[in-house]
Amino acid sequence: LAADASCLRTGDGRQEILLITRAHQPSKGRLALPGGFVDYNEDPENAVLRELHEECGIEGRLGELVCVRGDPARDPRKHVVTIVYIVHSEQQPIAGDDAATAAWYGLEECLGFADERWAFDHHAVVTIVQEKIQS
Repeated sequence: LAADASCLRTGDGRQEILLITRAHQPSKGRLALPGGFVDYNEDPENAVLRELHEECGIEGRLGELVCVRGDPARDPRKHVVTIVYIVHSEQQPIAGDDAATAAWYGLEECLGFADERWAFDHHAVVTIVQEKIQS
């Protein structure tokens, strides 16, 4: 089980999302939402905030559930089910843990990135996030 943060803020008059560049395989060098595995006896809501802090140095405020993704082929290591949450923060990220870089991207801009730039199924997840916040 994993938990991923769709960390959002409004910057320069546009909606922005926090993305990392993965530092390790699988998908080394590709864009991803901050997140990772839920520890044994850990609530996924706590895990998503912990992972956000470990990978980006950010303290976030938990928002709503975005989706649960569980396609057995979404992670080449094993069958990983992820719970994706909206998290809010205005802080500047500092890459750490599994992240080579961490930065804010315009939501509209990053949706135009080619699928090859994305880790796992995170491009599809960001599309769901956009649909959710627009509804």
